[in-house]
Amino acid sequence: MREFSVPERLGVFGLGVAVAAAAWPYLTDVTGLGLPCPSRVLTGVPCPGCGLTTAAVALVRGDLAGAAAANPVILGLAVLTVVVLPLLALRTFGALPPPVRWSDRARRRTEWAAALLAGASWLFQLHRLGVG
Repeated sequence: MREFSVPERLGVFGLGVAVAAAAWPYLTDVTGLGLPCPSRVLTGVPCPGCGLTTAAVALVRGDLAGAAAANPVILGLAVLTVVVLPLLALRTFGALPPPVRWSDRARRRTEWAAALLAGASWLFQLHRLGVG
C-alpha cells in the first residue's frame, strides 16, 4: 500500500467536507441539533476553525461571498480539493507516478505555513465576531 501525499490527504478531506456540507442542512432541519464551537461555548473565544461549517455549507450552495465571510480558509481547501482529486485519480490508475516524499525542511516549512494560516484564521474570527 502506497503512502499518500499531504495534498492528496487534504484533497480527500475536502471531498468529505463537501459531502458533509451537502448533508448537514438536512440533518439539522430533521434533528434540530447544531454543532457549536466548543471553544466559543466554554470560553466565549472563537477557535481558528469557527465558521467552517457555515462556510462549507455556503460554498456547497454556491455562495462564495458567504463562504468567504464565514471563514475564507474553506476557499483554499476547495481549490486544493478540485486540483488534487484528478491527480489522485491519475495516480490511482497509474498514469502518474506516486508522490515523492517531502524533505524534512519542506515538512517544517509546511508546518509553519499551516500554523500561520491557523493564526490568521483565528485573528479573522476574533475580528469577525467582535471579540477583543
